[in-house]
Amino acid sequence: MAAPSPAALAISLLAAAAVGLLPATAASASAAPKPSETQLRAQLKQLNGKVDKLIERYNLKRVELAKAQAAAKAAKERLAAAEQALATAEQRVGDLARMRYQNHDPSLPSALMVQNGGGAALLEQLTAEQQALVQGVAKARDDKKKASDEAAALAARIGVDAKDVSEQRDEAEDVIDDIKKKLQDLVPFGPGRQSNGSWAPELPTGSDNITARTRLMKAELEKNFKLPFTVGCFRSGSSGEHPLGRACDFMMSGGGSMPSAINNALGDRIAEWALKNKGKLGVKYVIWKQRINMGSGWRGMSDRGSITENHFDHVHISMY
Repeated sequence: MAAPSPAALAISLLAAAAVGLLPATAASASAAPKPSETQLRAQLKQLNGKVDKLIERYNLKRVELAKAQAAAKAAKERLAAAEQALATAEQRVGDLARMRYQNHDPSLPSALMVQNGGGAALLEQLTAEQQALVQGVAKARDDKKKASDEAAALAARIGVDAKDVSEQRDEAEDVIDDIKKKLQDLVPFGPGRQSNGSWAPELPTGSDNITARTRLMKAELEKNFKLPFTVGCFRSGSSGEHPLGRACDFMMSGGGSMPSAINNALGDRIAEWALKNKGKLGVKYVIWKQRINMGSGWRGMSDRGSITENHFDHVHISMY
């Protein structure tokens, strides 16, 4: 057999090297570890903190601008007052000069038309006052220009900072949305979910007397939200899913009173989250603020007579 040519040998060696390298490269790419839920939540917390700091910095600069604008306005008002005082003084000096001119020889300079010592002293006093006012007006104009320039410079800086803050906030919110999506993907499927999407019946278990699906829903919700008040699940002697261990009430107030605006918004988010994960967790329906949602939209409920009975102080989540 003829020996292979140098070119053929080189090609064979390159091919062998490629075959040897490709699996290793693919293996290293596939082995890249995915971030855990704990790591994703830490990233989300860090980015939320970053956004809060950006907003705080922007608001502080807005406060600085408001102060600078107030200073510019005050300087403008001082200038207007000084100009008015100067105009009044000029008019007084002019009136006195005209009176002296009318009572003496108009061919003589006004400086020589002094026959009344008191009048001359008054003219000198008014002239001195006028000079002082002129100086005051000049200073007021300088103050106004300085304050206006400072406000304009600060406004320009805030405009740049606001753009920077907006861009950084948009970037951070994009990452936050991505992390939330990944966290959403980490929400597990509840036990007993069948291939056709229905849910197998479950018996309540454990000291809390609730089903495994209900327990998982409660744990996931507590993981995703900082709950301000207690959570009540099993309740004997009542109708609905509570005695069956298939429902929980997530309180948004101490009970019997309307929630604060913050907790009311939190209740909205909890209800939205439960409905969004309905198919994964096995949520049957949600009741919140005298409305019920079984997955096809909210509809109103009849008045049961109290804040609690009408579900204004808690989000009720029932499970299959």
